[in-house]
Amino acid sequence: MSDLARQRPSPIPAIHPLPEYLAEGTLHDRYEDMKEVFQVPWMGVVTMAYAHYPNFYDELWRALRPVCLSRPFVDGFLDLRLFVEAEVGRLHPPPMHERLRQAGYAAREIDQIRATNEVFSHGNYPYLVLATLVRHLLEGGELAASRDTPPFGGRHAPGVSVPFVLMERHHADDPTRRIYDDVMATLGLPFVNTDYRAFARWPSYFTMAWRDLKPAIATRPYEALVDAVHERTVALTRSLPNPRGASSGALIEAAGRDAATSEVTEVCRLFQWLLPGLVTNVAFFRQQLAAG
Repeated sequence: MSDLARQRPSPIPAIHPLPEYLAEGTLHDRYEDMKEVFQVPWMGVVTMAYAHYPNFYDELWRALRPVCLSRPFVDGFLDLRLFVEAEVGRLHPPPMHERLRQAGYAAREIDQIRATNEVFSHGNYPYLVLATLVRHLLEGGELAASRDTPPFGGRHAPGVSVPFVLMERHHADDPTRRIYDDVMATLGLPFVNTDYRAFARWPSYFTMAWRDLKPAIATRPYEALVDAVHERTVALTRSLPNPRGASSGALIEAAGRDAATSEVTEVCRLFQWLLPGLVTNVAFFRQQLAAG
């Protein structure tokens, strides 16, 4: 076990994510740069919450951007994905293809759901590793001394193109809102992750998928897998190069210029706690959609 224990803050801290559509000027450019580096089409709630603390956000991206462009970072999160998708079968996700077909879904629609899942199955992992790096530094940890940073180069994102449509709460009908409430209550979160809002574009699909997943969440195999994801991610962060000299002291000092350091730390703990569960849940949904 690592000494960076998986820790759910209690109470859950207030978060203040600054959405993409409100980002202007330098912040807008930062958001676009982060998406380009991660090769994702969306800003995660985690990084939009970091942006509420501008000095902190500037320092973490200044220091960690070169890490995120490195081959060890990309190879590491791709290996994490392989691990999760190999292990999630232990949770016995029930197949959905035939149920969706019987509900009236055409093959093309099911393929669109699969493609949407593929976007998140790839894109959640760089956010997970970044969140772990940030928490590690903010809690006094340091990165490896090595500044040798071989770049990844090329594309690692999936070759899929899907309309990125989110079912926001104010768009949803009452049944979908009740599912959102159940997601938040079950996961112990004050918000609905982007992934679930994207899947809820197909309300009947997401209702089925969530009802299949929910009973697994309280089980020992689920918790064991989520804990293993956390531990592997912590081990990865400690092996990554440090080309720009990221330091715990600099990040803590930057956070302290925005708010109480304890406040920023609790926000970082929240996201670093929830993301191992999120990647597990998306892998569960992915296996449900395996071709029937």
